[in-house]
Amino acid sequence: MIKVVFVCTGNICRSPMAEGIFKSLLRSRGISDVETDSAGTGAFTGLPASEHAVTAASELGADISGHRSKRVNQYLLDESDIIFCMTKEHAKIASDFVDRKKVFILRGGVPDPYGGNLDKYRACAAEIMKKLIPIADSFLTMNNDN
Repeated sequence: MIKVVFVCTGNICRSPMAEGIFKSLLRSRGISDVETDSAGTGAFTGLPASEHAVTAASELGADISGHRSKRVNQYLLDESDIIFCMTKEHAKIASDFVDRKKVFILRGGVPDPYGGNLDKYRACAAEIMKKLIPIADSFLTMNNDN
């Protein structure tokens, strides 16, 4: 089992959308041996994903309605195999916890839609999906090699 964690700031927009979209992509490829999670570098614990994030993710086939935010912590990152961060700042914080070799910025980063309208969230979710498709495909290749 591989564990993938997505990191943003508040864990109510980008990282929950990324986690949900990635799960959906994996499921559509028949990949079941990947565990996912998400967290925020400045998150308050227990908040739901923003309404626009839930809607935008849902339109791409991902249900994040049950998401609750949590803060990045040592245990979560220690237990992960791959950490995808939304910005280089998130990657620096994650690298303070764990070996930099397992910390990546999601293909050039993902701007924060927080406070924007639904269209801004839709654009963000679409960008996340575009960046995650090749990653999900690489997991499919890894599964086929085994």
